[in-house]
Amino acid sequence: MRIWQKPVSVEILTHISKNTAVEQLGIEFTEVGDDYLVGRVPVDHRTHQPFGLLHGGVSVVLAETLGSCGAGFAIPEGYNAVGLDINANHLKGVKTGWVTAIARPVHMGRTTHVWQIDMRNEAGEMTCVSRITMAILAPR
Repeated sequence: MRIWQKPVSVEILTHISKNTAVEQLGIEFTEVGDDYLVGRVPVDHRTHQPFGLLHGGVSVVLAETLGSCGAGFAIPEGYNAVGLDINANHLKGVKTGWVTAIARPVHMGRTTHVWQIDMRNEAGEMTCVSRITMAILAPR
């Protein structure tokens, strides 16, 4: 079942991310499904921590980007989605390549959404799992 209540596409998501942290980190949107978003982040000098691994905070930025965009496009026009809480379990370090994430809703209520974001390396191994809770704010 298609969940989007506003027009959404890879092109729209890319456009709204211009001149933001998303663009600076090289995060790319790659797919919009009926009930999910996919994006990826490069593992390179922009996203490494001092010990040569993908910075855990960058994984969280990727998760928050996908979860926030997902919630924002799955609510009616005039409503806003804002982050309440995010967590991440880092399961496997990544030194090079790309980490790809898929965000899917776990719960879509009237006042809150919960989205799960699963991240994998190029070998398909899970590197991080995150959940974000979004507050859905009615128009004022």
